Amino acid sequence: MIHRAAPTLPAAVEQRRLEALRRYEILDTPPETVFDDITRIAAQLCGVPMALISLVETERQWFKSEHGLGARQTPIEGSICAHALLQDDLLVVPDTHLDARFVGNPLVVGEPGLRFYAGALLKTPDGLPIGTVCVLDTVPNAITEEQGQALRALARQVMAQLELRRMLALSERTSQYRAGLLASAGHDFRTPMTTAMLAFDLARDAPPERMERVVSMGQEALRNVDNGLTRMLSAASGKNTFELEQLVPTPLHGVLEHVVSTQATAAGRRGLQLRMVATRASALTHPRQLETLLGNLVANAVKYTPRGGKVLIGVRRRRGQVEIEVVDTGRGIAEDQIEHMFGAFRQPDHSRDGLGLGLWIVQKTAASLGIGLRVYSVPGTGTRFVMEMPSAVDDAGDTDALPAEMPASVHG
Repeated sequence: MIHRAAPTLPAAVEQRRLEALRRYEILDTPPETVFDDITRIAAQLCGVPMALISLVETERQWFKSEHGLGARQTPIEGSICAHALLQDDLLVVPDTHLDARFVGNPLVVGEPGLRFYAGALLKTPDGLPIGTVCVLDTVPNAITEEQGQALRALARQVMAQLELRRMLALSERTSQYRAGLLASAGHDFRTPMTTAMLAFDLARDAPPERMERVVSMGQEALRNVDNGLTRMLSAASGKNTFELEQLVPTPLHGVLEHVVSTQATAAGRRGLQLRMVATRASALTHPRQLETLLGNLVANAVKYTPRGGKVLIGVRRRRGQVEIEVVDTGRGIAEDQIEHMFGAFRQPDHSRDGLGLGLWIVQKTAASLGIGLRVYSVPGTGTRFVMEMPSAVDDAGDTDALPAEMPASVHG
């Protein structure tokens, strides 16, 4: 007897559904009384021996709470709840032996020998089904209209709990980020402030021919402090999401040129070659925020590239998109660190001072602008950051961004 595979929603909807489920961060968490009370009440209300809060994944259905079943998960192949996700309302199966959908179902023909099923959908606020509150029996059965309404109410209570937890977790993370940003401000800006104070101390005794250079060094350090504080406060406020009408055609040559000029002194002190490739490309973006984003990436490359290395910036135009690339010949980043490197206060190299605000701000700014961000790196060879955004013109060209002398192994 052949059992039919568990059904799924259309691919795009299924992907959104799974993403929504994972955002609740509830999978594989321990049992909790608040959910166990719901399954116990559901079983009692419907007069059946088993009830579940079932969350449907790709390969399994996992039970946040189970009453009477004795298992925390089962393979998706036996999931009746997967069928329930296709319904707009309750799925009621009075007798699985009389329903062609469940011929050969392992939970029907094997243990626990299910004959009856009724499930109410767990739906996200935007209507995506992630699971059910369901009741089960090993003999044919039925539910009344009142029992069906009760199942729906219990499902709403489960979703209210999940939404509350998600919002509390988000609020807690936001508070931690903001507190951490403020706590780390003095630490991260210690170096440029020290440089500024040293420069102005030197200026008191500097001969006229060196005065301009010393003052320039101090001014640059103060600009770095000011820019860093601006980025930090922007990230802390959370007010860096832009509407489409705020994105404007932006010639990229000027953006690259300004970033390079800003970082030129720091690169020179470290004995680095900092260069850009001229471009005529334009992107649909927010110019000031793009400059902040690119400035962080270039500053990071300059900071972590050893003396004598290279940092190059260029643009690639490809099929209506524009890619800005920042490539360095630095230490590189281990593969297991790349996934976590954009977390707040993380650094790719812990041997230096600072809590690594830069890359976290990069990630937040890129997300707010709708910019795709990719990283390719080989330890000991270098790192390549790629920012992808819409072209401001209809350009189907394909142009290489950077000279051939850059390490090919970090080009992804």
